[in-house]
Amino acid sequence: MTALDALRVPAELSARVPAEQRGAGRDDVRLLVSRGQEVSHHAFRELPGQLRAGDVLVVNTSPTLAAAVNGRVGGDRVVVHFSTRGEDGRWAVELRRPDGAGATAPRPGGPAGAAVRLPGGSRLVLEEPLAGAGSRLWWARACPPLIHRAGPGPTVDVPELLRRYGRPIRYGYTERDQPLSAYQTVFALPTADGSGSAEMPSAARPFTAGLVAALVSRGVQFAPLTLHTGVASAEAHEPPYPERFEVPVTTAWLVNAARAGGGRVIAVGTTAVRALESSAGPDAVVRPAVGWTDLVVTPQRGVRVVDGLLTGLHEPEASHLLMLEAIAGGAALSRGYGEALSHRYLWHEFGDVHLLLPGEGPRAPFRPGHPTGS
Repeated sequence: MTALDALRVPAELSARVPAEQRGAGRDDVRLLVSRGQEVSHHAFRELPGQLRAGDVLVVNTSPTLAAAVNGRVGGDRVVVHFSTRGEDGRWAVELRRPDGAGATAPRPGGPAGAAVRLPGGSRLVLEEPLAGAGSRLWWARACPPLIHRAGPGPTVDVPELLRRYGRPIRYGYTERDQPLSAYQTVFALPTADGSGSAEMPSAARPFTAGLVAALVSRGVQFAPLTLHTGVASAEAHEPPYPERFEVPVTTAWLVNAARAGGGRVIAVGTTAVRALESSAGPDAVVRPAVGWTDLVVTPQRGVRVVDGLLTGLHEPEASHLLMLEAIAGGAALSRGYGEALSHRYLWHEFGDVHLLLPGEGPRAPFRPGHPTGS
């Protein structure tokens, strides 16, 4: 349950195309700023004026994959959403039904042993449900032609398969398919093994090279990390399942130095919060880390490191709202979302952006169950 359970977002407030197709550029979106319960309205290009020298913006460098691929199960058409690469060569996948309008609808997963015919003659063999994801996501192995059985054996290079046959995942609230470039942020970096995010770390989408330069000129620093996001499925609103992340040495140093010097640590996106908080110990010190995180940030858990968050606008049922409430508090979150509705802000990955900052005053020490800086 969140502070926004009674909120209803009209369908017309879904951003149906990218900002550059509605206006002048990626940064042509609106910026809602919440400082505690004080709310103000801005253009995203005004972000440098909302921050101060010594602040650190923590950004996710994960690139977005062309993670949707057409397939067939028996005589039925399906769309495979490739979600997360496992350590054993398998991938967590979701099977979806084409909805007839270019997007997809939920479809039951499984059964174990079912084979999906993929472009180029390869097959995807479903092995077992992914723990914690119900029957929606399954571990599966992509096999060359004529290899139908599950278990270890020759596998297909899935990143290459996605490059050749994939397209970005999209949901029914968007108007049409977009090129993969529309789903890459200015911070995205290629990975050596072809890994990336099934869905765009979208909070960073409005940033441009010019805006980054303006922020640096103001004395704002950028701290990169990586978290490869899996398939969210707009209808499911589940807590995130384990995802791969890396917090490098330089980022740990920047964040710790900022906190020691009185600067604010502002995560760009919920993925950055999840990775950063996963690398912080009970002493609120960030340490370099590589691995998998199953952390779910809630108001009861609180946050140890993050003072503020730049994020999109989330559906009332979304588990991400628990994280926002942990950072800003329920009253501030309700006030901000009420303003977003009344001022007709746009939702989802191509929509407007919400900057949650602490109220003025010294940073509160971390205590479990008590958001910092609120």
